[in-house]
Order: sequence, then structure tokens, then C-alpha cells
Amino acid sequence: MKMVGALVAAARVAAGLTQRAFAEALHIDMETVASIEQGRRTLMPNVAEKMDRVLGLPGLLTVAANRMPEVDTVPAWAEEYMEREVEALALSWYDTLTVPGLLQTENYARAVLGCRVPFVGTEKIERQTAHRIQRQKILTRPVPPTLSFIIWEPALRDRIGGDEVYREQLGHLRACADLPTASIQVLPLGITAHAGLDGPFILLETPEFQHLAYSETQRGSFLVRDPNEVSILTQKYAMLRSQALNFTETKDLLDRLLGEP
Repeated sequence: MKMVGALVAAARVAAGLTQRAFAEALHIDMETVASIEQGRRTLMPNVAEKMDRVLGLPGLLTVAANRMPEVDTVPAWAEEYMEREVEALALSWYDTLTVPGLLQTENYARAVLGCRVPFVGTEKIERQTAHRIQRQKILTRPVPPTLSFIIWEPALRDRIGGDEVYREQLGHLRACADLPTASIQVLPLGITAHAGLDGPFILLETPEFQHLAYSETQRGSFLVRDPNEVSILTQKYAMLRSQALNFTETKDLLDRLLGEP
């Protein structure tokens, strides 16, 4: 990524454009341009095409973006969210089929990543597992973000990885429920109203007090900046909190699940 970023920077300078002017011509944030040039963010093919047009290049950056080796642990489409997550002031996370990544044990994370089809190989799964656990450092920052998690009950019923991994994950989740900066709620089975039927999503507040949302699909993701769309998801999250078990009820449920054979 650093080599491609250096190519972008060199081409921009040769065209006599500042980062700000370049970003305005591309209709993207200046920080995005800076991150690409510094090799901290993957140059996506659609952005590369825009850059080629603005800089008058014969598709050179597009070729570089499309031929970039697939060695990164994080999918390109998730990189921007990961950058935002590290510095977030607050995160509100609704998940349906698995325990949220920030609350996963290493063994559970490895088992979840190993379920992906097609199988990507043990080496890549280990890199992805290590990266997922590394992300959890934000839980122990000197000033951790304010965290809220809502987990649909089926995620706590499936025994991904087997009984031993399952019990370890439940125990870890129960310990996380006592963290002073985190709230964990379970959305139970059998309720008559459900605000989260469209799938999981994350709400995020940046250090600049910008409110964003993030949602993944089977083969990609969306980082939502539109205030209207973020507002809709914020309303959904508020409704989900009212429909979920409260903190004490959630801890009681986890204790009961831990007591089951």
C-alpha cells in the first residue's frame, strides 16, 4: 500500500495540486487522500479511476489498485471503519449471529473465522485472529470509549468451535458485562417486536464528534456518513435497547447459560 500511496503523492505533486485541492476535485475528504498517500488506507479501484481522470493519467493508478497483492489482514472495504474504531469516543454495536468482535475470545474468533467459505487457509485465519484480538486494546485504553452492545440471543446459543470454546466465550462475555465503560444487553428470542430485522450495524462517534454508522454484507460493507441515514440507525438502536433485556437480566441469562451442561 505504501508504494501505491507514494505513486499517488508523486502524481498529485507533478500535477501541481495540494492534498486539499485534490480531495475537492475527487469529492472525498482530505484525510482520505492523506491516508492513501501515507499507505495507511487501501486505494480502492473506483477511487483510483477518479484519480486517473483528475490527474490525466492513462489508467496507471487503476492498474496499481487492481493489481495490489492480497496480503492485508483486513479487507480493503473494512479498513476505513477500522481506522475510525481505534480512535472512537463511543461505539454502539448490534450483532445477530456472532458475539461482537471486540468481545470475542481468541479461540472463538479463530472458530468464527474458520467457518468462512471458501476456506482461506490456516495461516490467513491466524493473521485475522491476531488482528481481531489486537483491536480489543481499545477496551483498555487509558480513557476507553463508551461502549454499548446488543446481542441477539441466537449468537449465544450456537456452540461455534465446540463446547469448550463456547463456555470460554460465555465466561468472557459475563466478565465483560461488569466492565465500567461497557453495557451488554441480550435481545431475547420470542419477543413480539424487533427493530433489528434488517441486520447488524455499528454506530460510532469520532473525536471530532462526527456520528457515523457501519454495516457489513456478505461481500462488502458500508460506512454511512449521511446524517439522515445515521439518524435512522440511531433510532433503531434506541428501540433495540428498549426491547432487549436490561443489564441485570442479561447477566442473569449469561449465568444461566454458564450453568447449563
